[in-house]
Amino acid sequence: QVQLVESGGGLVQAGGSLRLSCAASRSIDSIYQMGWYRQAPGKQRELVAVIFTDRKIIYADSVKGRFTISSDSAKNAVHLQMNSLKPEDTAVYLCNAKGGNADVRTYDRWGQGTQVTVSS
Repeated sequence: QVQLVESGGGLVQAGGSLRLSCAASRSIDSIYQMGWYRQAPGKQRELVAVIFTDRKIIYADSVKGRFTISSDSAKNAVHLQMNSLKPEDTAVYLCNAKGGNADVRTYDRWGQGTQVTVSS
């Protein structure tokens, strides 16, 4: 199992930037998928950006060109650089780690979330 702790959320004006970090309790090298989801009030949780062990990356269409996900194996961390933020990016951002492979899920862990608020 792995424990996840997010940091870096806050309040920013539209057009601004924030960098979120997710610290894992152990090596992330063998974690099948790590990344970020978000949930706004009254809305379903949605994928923002994820990175796989083979370095494949998936972004939500709504953040392509604005957000960048990266991993730091030395620090057991995953980061989300968010630029050109919009009010519609306001949500709780959650770090997620999925173990196993494409066919079998061995675990699905979530951090506690960090609030991102973008003012217009």
